Amino acid sequence: MKKIRKAKRFVFLRQHRHELLDEVFQQELARLYRASERGQPPIAPAQLALTTILQAYTGASDDEVIEATLMDRRWQLALDCLDTEQAPFSKGTLVAFRQRLIEAQMDRRLIERTIEIASQSQAFGSRALRAALDSSPLWGAGRVEDTYNLVGHALKKVMRAVADQRGWELVEVAREAGAELVCATSLKAALDRDWDQQRQKDEALEQVLQVLSAVQTWMEALVDDEEKAVAQQGVKIAEQVQEQDVQINEQGKASLVKGVAKDRRISVEDGQMRHGRKSRSVRVNGYKRHVLHDLDTDLIRAVGLTPANVPETSVTEAISEDLARQATTLMELHIDRAYLSSHLVRERSDELEIYRKAWPVRESKRFHKQAFSLDWERQTIQCPAKQEMPFVPGGVVSI
Repeated sequence: MKKIRKAKRFVFLRQHRHELLDEVFQQELARLYRASERGQPPIAPAQLALTTILQAYTGASDDEVIEATLMDRRWQLALDCLDTEQAPFSKGTLVAFRQRLIEAQMDRRLIERTIEIASQSQAFGSRALRAALDSSPLWGAGRVEDTYNLVGHALKKVMRAVADQRGWELVEVAREAGAELVCATSLKAALDRDWDQQRQKDEALEQVLQVLSAVQTWMEALVDDEEKAVAQQGVKIAEQVQEQDVQINEQGKASLVKGVAKDRRISVEDGQMRHGRKSRSVRVNGYKRHVLHDLDTDLIRAVGLTPANVPETSVTEAISEDLARQATTLMELHIDRAYLSSHLVRERSDELEIYRKAWPVRESKRFHKQAFSLDWERQTIQCPAKQEMPFVPGGVVSI
C-alpha cells in the first residue's frame, strides 16, 4: 500500500507539473537567470523546480538525486527525461538553483503552489488537518573553529576582500595592515606554540589580538569608503568573537573565557550556526529543522528552521502562519514534550486535540507523576492527598 501511495505522488507531479509551474511562476523563475552565449546549454528552471519538490518529498541527498535521474524511471517520468543516458543537470547546478530560490524567497512560493494544486484536485483529503510536528538536527555547512582560528579567519577575509578590491596580492595587503600572521596557510602552525601549555596558549591569544588591534587601526585609516565598508564586515566578526570568548584580567592579560558564552558564534562563514544537542552525548553544530507532516497524505505542510540552541517552542508561530496561508485548520496535533509550552498548546481551540508521548514512570521515594490528576479545563492539579492547586502549562507547581 505504501509503494502504491508513493507511485501516486509521482503520477500526480507528472499530471500537474504545468499547473505547479504556471506561466507566472515560470516568469519569476526566468528572472533569476540572464541569457548568455558562454558556458553549457541552460537547464530549464521548471525542471529544477520539480526536482526540488521531489527531493523534499523523498528526502534524497543531492548525490542521490543525480543517481535517481539516471536509474529511477519514476523520477524520469516526473522530470520528462525518460530513458536518459546522462543526468539532465549536475549536482552543482542543483545546489546553485536551490540557493537562488531561497535568496528570492521562491522556495516558499513553490511549496505553497504545490499545496494549492493538491487542494484543488482534492487528491490529498480535506482541509481539517491531522499532523505531527517534530524537530531534527541539521548540521551547518560553515566550518566550526576555535577562538584563535575564528579571529584569524575573519581577519584573513578582510585582507582578501580588500586585495580583490585593489587587484593586489593577499600578502601585499597583509603586509600593509600588519596582518601577515593570520594570512598564513595555517594560523596554529604560524603561531608555533605548545598547545598543551596554558601559558603558551595565552601568549598565542595575545598575538592574535594584537593583529586584530593593528587591523582595526589600519581600517580606520583607509581612504576609500568602499574598501572600508568591506573591511568593517570582517572586523566586526572578529570583534564579536573577542567579546564572547576573551576576558581581560586586572593586569591586562587576555585569556579564554571558561565555559561557552550564551548564543556563541561558532563559524565565520555562517553567523547563524550554533552549538546544540541531539542528546546528552551527541552535539549538533548548526540548526534544528522543524517539520509539520500531514498524517493522512504524507505531505509536508509547513517547515521551520531555528539555530540549534533555540527551544522548539520558538518556531510554532511561524508554523501557524504557514498553515494560515493555506487556509487549513489543525484538528489533531502529535508532538513531543519539547513543544508543550508552545502557543499551539497554550492557545489552542477546543477543536484541536493534542497528543504526546507520556512521561516515563520511574520508581523513587516520591510520588510518581501518574499519581497526580490534571484537570485541563479548570487548569488544576490534584495530589494523592486530594489537595488541589492551579497550574499553567509549562510552569512549575510547588507547595
